[in-house]
Amino acid sequence: MTSSGYVQAVVLLLALQLVCVGAADADHETGTVIPAESRPCVDCHAFEFMQRALQDLKKTAFNLDARTETLVLRAERRALCDCMPTNSLR
Repeated sequence: MTSSGYVQAVVLLLALQLVCVGAADADHETGTVIPAESRPCVDCHAFEFMQRALQDLKKTAFNLDARTETLVLRAERRALCDCMPTNSLR
C-alpha cells in the first residue's frame, strides 16, 4: 500500500469508529431513565426472593410432616392389625 492507501484506511477506520460510537450513544438515549429512588434495590429483590423461598420451604415441611404422620399412623395400624381384628380399629 502506498501512503495514500494508509491515509484512506485510517480515514475509513475513524469513520467506522464514529458510526459505532454514535450508534452506542443512540441506544442509551432512547431508553427511559427511572430515578434511583423509585427503583427497588438489589437487596430488596433478594429479600423478596428469600421470603418466597422460605414460604415454599414452610409449605413443603408442613406437607412432609403431615405425610409422615399419616404414614406413621398407617404403620401403627398395621402393627395393631396383627393383634386385633380389623373391624375394631375403625
